[in-house]
Amino acid sequence: MYPQLLTCEPYSDLYPVLDFLLNDVEIPFPAVRKAVIRCPRLLVCDVGMQLRPTLWFLRKIGFVGSNSITCQTTLLLVSSVDGTLMPKLEYLMSLGFEYAEVVNMVLRSPALLTYSIENNFKPKVDYLLEEMNGDLAELKSFPQYFSFSLERKIKRRHQLLCEHCISLPLSEMLKPSDGEFSARLIERRLRLFVERML
Repeated sequence: MYPQLLTCEPYSDLYPVLDFLLNDVEIPFPAVRKAVIRCPRLLVCDVGMQLRPTLWFLRKIGFVGSNSITCQTTLLLVSSVDGTLMPKLEYLMSLGFEYAEVVNMVLRSPALLTYSIENNFKPKVDYLLEEMNGDLAELKSFPQYFSFSLERKIKRRHQLLCEHCISLPLSEMLKPSDGEFSARLIERRLRLFVERML
């Protein structure tokens, strides 16, 4: 992915990144390997120009304490604050959410900061509001909605629910596996059938 790693000078190029992950981000030593495997781009980023300013920004918005950056979320560090992170926060606020609500959503689902506004946020918000007659409050309580495939999961499950006149909260619609979802759908249909018979 990054052939330039073969020409890097370990002491001047790689060690500062590893030192930053261990001492600034405070990733435990055994987890540094996982962080790099998940996001090899870390090794080609400049600590002073890229990684440290992004860490400061993330800590400022709440990635501290139990929400601290981990080996699972170090990929956020390679994002540009002005070019990537801020536009996503601003887009979510443009929907009508307060800043504190957006921060809470991002802390609950950090992957929000990695999704494309044009290819993820906009089509999924449009589908929720226009096709599902959903409410933005649902996104506040279940920001993980954006992590599901629009074509393969959201649309398919919503259409199945519509066919059977069943309504479910987003979390109940999307979190279960395909098998669990089918079982719940059958159970709901049977319950509706019994209610109609009575």
